[in-house]
Amino acid sequence: MSLNLDEKKAVVAEVGIQVSTAQAIVVAEYRGLEVGQITALRAKARAAGVYFRVLKNTLARRAVADTPFADLAPHMVGPLVYGMSSDPVAVAKVLHDFAKTNDKFVIKAGAMANQVMTSKEVATLAAMPSRDELLAKLLGTMQAPIAKFVQTLNEVPTKFVRGLAAVRDQKQAA
Repeated sequence: MSLNLDEKKAVVAEVGIQVSTAQAIVVAEYRGLEVGQITALRAKARAAGVYFRVLKNTLARRAVADTPFADLAPHMVGPLVYGMSSDPVAVAKVLHDFAKTNDKFVIKAGAMANQVMTSKEVATLAAMPSRDELLAKLLGTMQAPIAKFVQTLNEVPTKFVRGLAAVRDQKQAA
């Protein structure tokens, strides 16, 4: 079913909004996948906060024109799905994990602002910890000295109470 001009403009505008907020875009070929598999991938992408869409390449090229992702346009050939996210690791991780389990799903390229990535670079990006994992590690690193300080401060009264208990036990035994 083809789209009329107004519908095409609406699609380009919608994708353009997603591109403007995206930190990364990953392009993959889905030739030969069943509808159920694509639906499962859509659900995983939605859960990870990834915008996932099958688009006509001409509409996608128009959406990325005059953006930092414009260099991705030459890779937009064939039946492609587009994944975009404000978390670059999330989009790479979702699509790379799906590609590992499905031979027919092939990552063609990816892009971050003004940089096009190969499929190997997308795989490397997917191996990195996500933003949430990095924030959790940072918070743990920041909390460790404070927790150790509180533990050390708590040891002084604890040793005092143990000493009093030992003296009490000694007097009761005598």
